[in-house]
Amino acid sequence: MIPDSARIGSVPYLNAVPLTCGLEGRCSFLTPSALAVELRAGRIDAALLSVTEALFAPGYPIVDGVAIASDGPVFSVFLAHQDPLDERLTEVHLDPASCTSVNLLRVLLAARGLSPRFIPLTGYEAHRMPRNALLIGDPAIRFALGPHGHRIWDLGAAWKEWTGLPFVFAVWAVREVAATRVLADGLRAARESGLRRLAEWVEARPEFTRAFREAYLGGHIRYGLGEREKAGIERFCRELDTHIRPRRPSVAPRYF
Repeated sequence: MIPDSARIGSVPYLNAVPLTCGLEGRCSFLTPSALAVELRAGRIDAALLSVTEALFAPGYPIVDGVAIASDGPVFSVFLAHQDPLDERLTEVHLDPASCTSVNLLRVLLAARGLSPRFIPLTGYEAHRMPRNALLIGDPAIRFALGPHGHRIWDLGAAWKEWTGLPFVFAVWAVREVAATRVLADGLRAARESGLRRLAEWVEARPEFTRAFREAYLGGHIRYGLGEREKAGIERFCRELDTHIRPRRPSVAPRYF
């Protein structure tokens, strides 16, 4: 059981539902970028955090065994584009709520020798969508399922095709002072409970259609953090350091 004093944060997206099973009433639901701010400020103790933030913020142990990942198409993180994925791609709009997805896109484009100009995205309305935009989460799904004139470059599929590895989008990151076995076990138990209720989520959740929920929760999204997922994280670290050269090098993840 998670300690009563532990403050938990998660994302308000369908893909996180199985990981917050039983914790809904005590979770703060925020965008990935806002969760990173709250965790850094010490206003929450554990967050379902974009993996990039965990890798570039020393002091965030990662709960072993739990993640939001894909081993191929993820469907909720993609570049909606009208320009070809070559030198004609000179400008991309970015959802400001994203963290890891931005860096994954930058790595995948850099591997193709591309470095477009990035601009904040102001909205998801299909009729106002820029020619090229990185979209994430439930709003991205709604865009993809609706009428639009864009091609979809699924970043989970692109990563798997390039590396042969799963991609981990989010992990439970914990402030050092709160990183106890009790908390980690409680978050792992929430995952197990959520996976046991997966059929219930597929039937009862209001988002999208039943067929989509079944494909998405039961296939596109993976909730484990095993050796292949950890290898994917290590590869992502190397690609970030090679292609992005951030102000701070990534740190080796610490699992507990």
